Amino acid sequence: MKFMISEDVQKEFNDKFGYDSSRVFFSPGRINLIGEYTDFNGGHVFPCAISMGIYAAYGERQDNTIRMFSGNVPDAGIVEFSLDDLAYNKAHGWTNYPKGMMVQIIEHGYQIGHGFDLAVYGNLPDAAGLSSSAAIELLTGEIVNDVFSLGISELDLVKYGQLVENKYIGVNSGIMDQFAIGMGKKDQAVLLDTNTLEYDYVPVKLGDRVIVIMNTKKHRELQDSKYNERRAQCEEALKRLQADLPIKSLGDLSESEFDENSYLINDDVLIRRARHAVFENQRTLQAKDALVNNDLKTFGKLINASHVSLHYDFEVTGKELDTLAETAWKQPGVIGARMTGAGFGGCAIAIVDRDKVDAFTENVGKVYEKEIGHPAEFYIAEISDGPKEIK
Repeated sequence: MKFMISEDVQKEFNDKFGYDSSRVFFSPGRINLIGEYTDFNGGHVFPCAISMGIYAAYGERQDNTIRMFSGNVPDAGIVEFSLDDLAYNKAHGWTNYPKGMMVQIIEHGYQIGHGFDLAVYGNLPDAAGLSSSAAIELLTGEIVNDVFSLGISELDLVKYGQLVENKYIGVNSGIMDQFAIGMGKKDQAVLLDTNTLEYDYVPVKLGDRVIVIMNTKKHRELQDSKYNERRAQCEEALKRLQADLPIKSLGDLSESEFDENSYLINDDVLIRRARHAVFENQRTLQAKDALVNNDLKTFGKLINASHVSLHYDFEVTGKELDTLAETAWKQPGVIGARMTGAGFGGCAIAIVDRDKVDAFTENVGKVYEKEIGHPAEFYIAEISDGPKEIK
């Protein structure tokens, strides 16, 4: 894959719109180290922004017209709409994410003074579960906030991004993706309490190890995955527990409290779904402590346990992700591996000795292609700052 950088997106802008862009911006993607499907259960997540992301070249207009072009979706051509009509339009495809962000900004009392042209290109693999939708939302927020000097806090932009997903796009997602991207800091992960939005930055000191992203190349979309079904199952389990427990979310429970009260749920599937949410939350807190104490062995074991729970209790992995994680566990120099994101395709991550990466990608790649029938892709993830203008 050819990774376009800022110069390339500026050229794309000139080719499509016939004049030079005036500013260039970048928004990262994200991975979640651990804490999967906990963000709507009042638990903790432990994500970080990554150096792969979306670049945008911006040009000012004097009217209310907005034109957008994506080098990732060239067949869609230039999508044109007006500031006066930002309603969701299925025919507008990917631009509904930036449109939704502008709707949120306007609904919160801010003014977008005029239209603009925008060319974007991302080196985030398509539908890989690295949060390209949240990246484009926060990218739009950064551009509009900066260009029009609106003074919106990054945390508010994060909240607006979640509202885009929930109210405009119609996906019942939590806040993790937007938070990880908007609040990203270089070489640090962020432990976020999704109940209170309290957060701690934790340096990710891996020594001679790197995070390898493993892409199944299996297309998935959040709406098509069983995300909303899993959320409903967790809500039903919580409701049954609340009949006898004064809790607001599954994240309020320890492992032992859950075990002692799981009889209240009285349903095999719902017990497993809720057990994942409770135990994954505790694993995430333990993972933060392990990183702080430089105990990478424990950190790796917790990452492995997360995948096992997502496989057996939450049932969101699938053959592709299981093949990557289970093959990774057998490789020399690997301290941990698991799926990351919503599952059902998308990506997994592994923490691998730097000098073993080439052998790792070759070995895992061979097994994956043999088992699945098409190749996986591998990338080294560097932990990045949040959205910013590229000077």
